Amino acid sequence: MKHAMRAALVLGLAVIYVPLLVVLLNSVNSDPTFGWPPSGFTLEWWSRAAGNAGVLSALWTSLVAGLSATAVALVLGTMAAFALQRHRFFGRDTVSLLIILPIALPGIVTGIALNNAFRTILGLNLGLLTAIIAHATFCIVVVFNNVVARLRRLGGSLEEASADLGANGVQTFRLVTFPMLRSALLAGGLLAFALSFDEIIVTTFTLGAGQQTLPIWILDNLFRPNQAPVVNVVAAVLVVVSTVPVYLAQRLSGDTTSGGRL
Repeated sequence: MKHAMRAALVLGLAVIYVPLLVVLLNSVNSDPTFGWPPSGFTLEWWSRAAGNAGVLSALWTSLVAGLSATAVALVLGTMAAFALQRHRFFGRDTVSLLIILPIALPGIVTGIALNNAFRTILGLNLGLLTAIIAHATFCIVVVFNNVVARLRRLGGSLEEASADLGANGVQTFRLVTFPMLRSALLAGGLLAFALSFDEIIVTTFTLGAGQQTLPIWILDNLFRPNQAPVVNVVAAVLVVVSTVPVYLAQRLSGDTTSGGRL
């Protein structure tokens, strides 16, 4: 039974990661038709990608959208976590569900709903700002979950002790609460950025015409033979950019759980 479970685990990981490895190898495959096994290796496709105006513009849009949505999520997600964890009020569980719900909904449903809200109800033209707002709706969830989990573990005894010693609310937050939340905020921010950076469905419905993020650029150029090598490079970059924040967030969460500090 143990060996069967190990074999199933290895098979599952292979199904997930072998295709990603193929993408990484094809980004340096000298054969533009991606013959297998590779006949040679080259960095030509990487140099082409580095000089491709469409790729650079899409990368800038992805970075701006991801960083902006993460900043919004850090502020609103932290405030919501404090309100729901430290206070008791009527409808508290309902508010908590409403905050978490956007990440559970199908992306196409969220995208259509936000598109209708922006264009029909609010009368806004779609653009980078609407995409940032849309990304923030689900990025808030990961920040909220990280901060709530940390607040539950910490309790309120240290903050009460700080108040007993004469510190006001601002001093207590700056000297006691924030240092204990710092790694949770960083982990939540990294996860939020990774989530925003590779989002495509919601972005398709909320980003203005003529603007592209990296995932949308890949989708638009995927079936153009002359762009195929560059698409593999961009996909490889997306794999790395998405993996690093998740890895760092996992390390931060693990260090915190084991008693380490950032």
